[in-house]
Amino acid sequence: MTGGAIEISVSCAGTVVPLLEEVVSAPINSRIVEVYKNTGDSLRAGEPILKLELSEIETQYRQKLDEREMMASKLVQLRVRTRNTISELEMQQQVASMQLDQYAADLEGERYLHELGAGTADNVRRAELVYKESKYRLDQLAQKIENERSSAEAELRLHELELSILEKTIGEQARLLNQARVMSPRNAILTFINNQVGSQVGQGERLAVISDLSSYKIEAEVAERHREKLSYGAPVLIHLPVGDIPGRIQNINPAAAGGVLNFTVVPDDPGSPGLASGMKIDVDIIFGFRQDVLRVPNGKWYEYGRGDYMVWVMDEGMAVQRRVSAGDGGSGHVEIISGLSEGERIIISDMERFAGKKSVKIK
Repeated sequence: MTGGAIEISVSCAGTVVPLLEEVVSAPINSRIVEVYKNTGDSLRAGEPILKLELSEIETQYRQKLDEREMMASKLVQLRVRTRNTISELEMQQQVASMQLDQYAADLEGERYLHELGAGTADNVRRAELVYKESKYRLDQLAQKIENERSSAEAELRLHELELSILEKTIGEQARLLNQARVMSPRNAILTFINNQVGSQVGQGERLAVISDLSSYKIEAEVAERHREKLSYGAPVLIHLPVGDIPGRIQNINPAAAGGVLNFTVVPDDPGSPGLASGMKIDVDIIFGFRQDVLRVPNGKWYEYGRGDYMVWVMDEGMAVQRRVSAGDGGSGHVEIISGLSEGERIIISDMERFAGKKSVKIK
């Protein structure tokens, strides 16, 4: 046992998976008619993977295009008709306005003649009536033009809205058609493909999985009792056959399942040559650091974290069981709170077969 520093950590298990992985799903209910690639093939962005049956949606798409053309033509006709109608009414308004000016002049003439005694009151009244009728017709035309404009604008807006909705429908169908020609969204490796030609697939069903096998992450899990030791960005130590590499916690699933929390670790070097998809590895979550403590190497004896343990202590050629109080620990060392002195040595390998003995002679 020696004095020194320890990293406080908890160990957990994980699986190496590609850092970038994308599932390609069926955009429509359809049928697989052709498959162009196999699992393990390298893909370029935009390269076809498989083909779905498109006849139904292509027919619908062409029908919508025809419908759009007809609707656009009707919209043009409506604009022309509206423009002509309002233009004709405005011409009538101009004529009515000139007539009103003439009737106003006639009325003034009759009044003048009446004042001179050369006209009659009946002539003035008739001139006034003609003037008022003409003014009323002019006001009616002005209102009719305003009503026609409002009605035409409302009808145009309705047709434009219908055309806009149809355009969106066509755009969505065009997008579905493009997606139905299933292509790789990036340069990657095909790690799964539904290659059952002729099989029916439902909308959203998985067709293929593409992965970037040049970089990796670790999907790990730990007992829920260690929840407080998980935090975004916390450092971890990833144990690989070729050596340990550092990393950090990236995502934590807040919902525990079966007493287990799932989280994601991203290595500082996601492209480390020691990583391979599907590897089962151990990960240490580092959540503390302590200096100047009495420590011993971690081993089989330290199974449950802080607490009292019976350990085998070396004593003049004998191994003697002794109760010690252990504190926090990590993959390297464990803190000893009491029961051992600096310089004493313990056996860290499995001593289960000597469980019934109090001491064992060491050869």
